[in-house]
Amino acid sequence: MARNLVRFLVLLYWISICQAATIFQPISDSHRYAALEIFRPSNGAFGSLEETYEALRTFDILGIQEKPDISAATCKSVSEVLGSSAVLKDLFHALRVNDVLKCEIKEEIYESLTSRLKYVLNDGRSLLDFYYSIGSLLLLKEQSSGVDLSINDADGVFHSIKALSQSDGRWRYSSDNSESSIYAAGLALEALAGVVSLASSDIDQNMIGTVKNDIVKLFDSIEKYDNGALYFEEKVVDANEHHGPLATTSSVVRGLTTFTAVTSGSLNLPANSIFGLAKFFLGIGIPGDAKDLFNQIDSLACLETNRVSIPLILSLPATVLSLTKEDQLKVRVNTVLGSVAPQLTVKIVRAFLSASKGTSIIKGQELKFDPQTGLHVLDVLPNAYDVGNYVFVFEIVLHDSEQKDTYATGGQIQVPIYVTGVVKIEKAEIAVLDSDLGSTETKKKLDLVGGSVVSLSANHLQKLRLSFQLATPQGNGFKPHQAFLKLRHESGVEHIFVVEGSGKKFEKILDFLGLVEKFFYLSGRYDIQLTVGDAIMENSFIKAIGHVDLDLPEAPEKAPRPPLRPVDPYTRYGPKAEITHIFRAPEKRPAKELSLAFLGLTYLPSLGFLIGLFRLGVNLKNFPTSTLPATFAILFHLSIGAVILLYTFFWLKLDLFTTLKALGILGVFLVFVGHRTLSHLASTSAKLKSA
Repeated sequence: MARNLVRFLVLLYWISICQAATIFQPISDSHRYAALEIFRPSNGAFGSLEETYEALRTFDILGIQEKPDISAATCKSVSEVLGSSAVLKDLFHALRVNDVLKCEIKEEIYESLTSRLKYVLNDGRSLLDFYYSIGSLLLLKEQSSGVDLSINDADGVFHSIKALSQSDGRWRYSSDNSESSIYAAGLALEALAGVVSLASSDIDQNMIGTVKNDIVKLFDSIEKYDNGALYFEEKVVDANEHHGPLATTSSVVRGLTTFTAVTSGSLNLPANSIFGLAKFFLGIGIPGDAKDLFNQIDSLACLETNRVSIPLILSLPATVLSLTKEDQLKVRVNTVLGSVAPQLTVKIVRAFLSASKGTSIIKGQELKFDPQTGLHVLDVLPNAYDVGNYVFVFEIVLHDSEQKDTYATGGQIQVPIYVTGVVKIEKAEIAVLDSDLGSTETKKKLDLVGGSVVSLSANHLQKLRLSFQLATPQGNGFKPHQAFLKLRHESGVEHIFVVEGSGKKFEKILDFLGLVEKFFYLSGRYDIQLTVGDAIMENSFIKAIGHVDLDLPEAPEKAPRPPLRPVDPYTRYGPKAEITHIFRAPEKRPAKELSLAFLGLTYLPSLGFLIGLFRLGVNLKNFPTSTLPATFAILFHLSIGAVILLYTFFWLKLDLFTTLKALGILGVFLVFVGHRTLSHLASTSAKLKSA
């Protein structure tokens, strides 16, 4: 029980470490493995063209080369959709897939699509009409060179989309819908960016400036986690238009980065906002859903190349360092997709024990950059470096001051780091004390590192004292998170006590006189076990240190009784003993020759029946020749054969009730066809006699 308890407490402590240490890691190979596992084609294709594009886009961003070959089946679907009168959404996704696979599409199809899309654009009423038509025209611009895709009335289209915006930066899906949406704002920004790209003349800069102000207002409603991650939460009442935080934030990021890529001038957004969005997408780990994984990877790719501010992510290959192994503190700085960062320096602003924030062990220390590994390393540790829970405050300093407007470093970044080591265990001893005088009756040294055990004896008038000292590698006192003393009676009853400590010394005294009721007056042998454990203590242990023979008084009449011993689940729910059946010996049977002789006798009636038929001169001269009577006559003879065959199956396999059911059905049919056959023969015979 104590072993499981200690493991649980250590595990719980490590979980709390992981939750407190919000370390954001750039995209790694784990995402690539997950993408290949999540995006799996079936029969050479994905479920839909939208899913196909999301898979291909994810593979392309992650640089996955060994992706499944879906070109043949997918290009066929793309051609069918582009050559039909499909809805705008399907056309849009088909063009996106074609932009990746480069399928062979006839130029006439592109011309037909252009006319249709321009008509929808001029007559558009909803945001989705604008979004899909403009997005499709942009894709056609890249795939077809012989079609004029410019928008003549770009200002009018721009104004039509802008008319759906709200004062708080949100957008409506249509003029008939009063609900505003953050997700729709991302779609609108993408559509406006497409209008700017397709415009035959420059767009009015005042309208572009108004949209930039809308973006700033939209960021006023951004939500924030405790770890600094920023995200957008949809507030749409209509459940049909509701999207989760990941999809909503992804839509805004795509719209923001697309719009800023085609417009000039700066956007009045702080770099920390973009850095907080990067934290949100990296903080969700690896999604298990295909749509969520695409939104995460695609959004990070947009942040990787955005014009506002490119986030730089500081990560640590290891946040647990061992003094015993002389581990070095290593820091890596990359973009969100793991690309190489520009020239920079990583500085430790300060480092301190989490329990004493006022005392810094490191201050203003620059890390040494290793160009071969791309890591920033702290090669010299301070003398006060000891085991414990530390907080390191890092800062990224760019070498080129002009790059401060290009990259977002996140300011001062706090990272919890845990330093482990071997704790010294000294002066361990166990003693039996006289209760009245306090004198030591028996004292024995303990070897908590080796395998020696002690044997003690005591009565209810004595005490048991356990003491030891713990010290860090630097000689400081160490207080572990768990220190337990367990006594286990030979009957299985266990008692656990917490060992308290002060400074280096830990001591526990058990007064048996005050514990007789807790021990249920059970005399006999008690095994002694000591547990000392901590997450930063590399030599945590659960050790049996010996036993004590206790002589306790007899239990009074109303004394509490020891609890029942728990039933071993294996004996209750485990496999039972195999049951072997002894079958009755088979009855004696007659000899084989006698059985064969009896079988022959059963065939004699059949043989006599055949002989009787030949003797009577049976022939087929009176067999009906007309179609209908002949059919009934054939069915009559077949029914007789079926009845005989049924008797045969009854003899070999069928039971009586099944045979009677089948015979009832066959009997009715046999009577019907037999009556018709015999009636025909009787009428024929009567005609012959009258003639």
